[in-house]
Amino acid sequence: MTRSKKNQSLPDFVGRPVWAEVSLSALTGNLRAIHDYVNPASEKRKTPRKVLSIVKGNAYGHGGPQVAKALEKAGSDWFGVASAGEGIEIRKAGVRTPILVLGGFWPGEEKNLFQHNLTPAIHRCEQLLAFEAAAAKLRKKNVPVQLKIDSGMNRLGIMPKDADCFARQLAKCKHVSLVGTFTHLASSEVLTDTELGHQTKQQLDRFYSTVECLRTLGADPGLLHIANSAAIAARPETWADMVRPGAILYGYHPGFDPPERRTEFEKKLPLRPVMSLRARLMSVRCIHTGEAVGYDATWIARRPSRIAVLSAGYADGVHRSLGNRGVLYVRGHAAPIIGIVSMDVVMLDVTDVPDAEVGDVATLYGTDGNHVYPANVVARSIGTVTSDLISGVSQRVPRFYLP
Repeated sequence: MTRSKKNQSLPDFVGRPVWAEVSLSALTGNLRAIHDYVNPASEKRKTPRKVLSIVKGNAYGHGGPQVAKALEKAGSDWFGVASAGEGIEIRKAGVRTPILVLGGFWPGEEKNLFQHNLTPAIHRCEQLLAFEAAAAKLRKKNVPVQLKIDSGMNRLGIMPKDADCFARQLAKCKHVSLVGTFTHLASSEVLTDTELGHQTKQQLDRFYSTVECLRTLGADPGLLHIANSAAIAARPETWADMVRPGAILYGYHPGFDPPERRTEFEKKLPLRPVMSLRARLMSVRCIHTGEAVGYDATWIARRPSRIAVLSAGYADGVHRSLGNRGVLYVRGHAAPIIGIVSMDVVMLDVTDVPDAEVGDVATLYGTDGNHVYPANVVARSIGTVTSDLISGVSQRVPRFYLP
């Protein structure tokens, strides 16, 4: 996972040498691939399925406002954020596309939602009339909301039994309109013939029966959306009117059960990693056999060794679990991470890396020329998910947005 320090395509900046490169062409290419995938020509739909791009968590570490601007230009129909604050930051960047606040709102946030044209998710019945009252007070009309239904994940959303409560309250609303209804799948990546593998069908049944209940009670549910990243790739029956890509938008399929199904979906829906995280070696030194490296002496040299210090640590996005487990590549050679990952630096054993020197560039994950070093492989090696890894790239790491 390397780039030579002589590589002329590296960004030119002054400062601590750790940075992330975000490929906007990979990002928008992934969006188009997802849109085409969920709109197969064989269906001959009158209205193409829409795409709600998930840009919460600073767009999974890629930079929320910058990513949203690029995706808006490429045709994203909606955006999804976790909070009003995230939505406001995207609006300040000039994005006009509808934004769904997946986490809903807290009392007092209504004015910000109105001001910045943000659509909140309603996940408790009592929120609807509270939002209606706030809209009436400010003389707002046709303020959009979306309804989240808890179809079995038991996290957020109204329970199916509360559909009548919601429909009765909606009928009283003169300032608020329902523009969408959605749910979230708990185990869409599990494709085995097991109880867990059948959970998605159970959730679909609950969701659609609740939607029919709403319709019977006179409530138009608006756009229906269900599919997360795994369901987009593997479960066409969940695509509904709109899909919500998260990790796949940034170039990575989720893990599937059974694991070999990932290869199948990677072929059906090819994606390109969007972010590459890079840093330079800031020190190279020689130590003797028996000398320890890093906190608590968790690594001890078994031979005369050359130790490099990389200018990135867990406060930058190098997962702490990679200590004594992870591997980087310098000049095309494996350089194991040794010792505990520190806040600002990582130590590497470069004994077997010929001519490694201060200033050499390592790519922690992403792309390097024609080589691809997937973040999901790194994530699996430490028992976590890709989203955890890439969203951990902190604000102090400068991002460079490449065409």
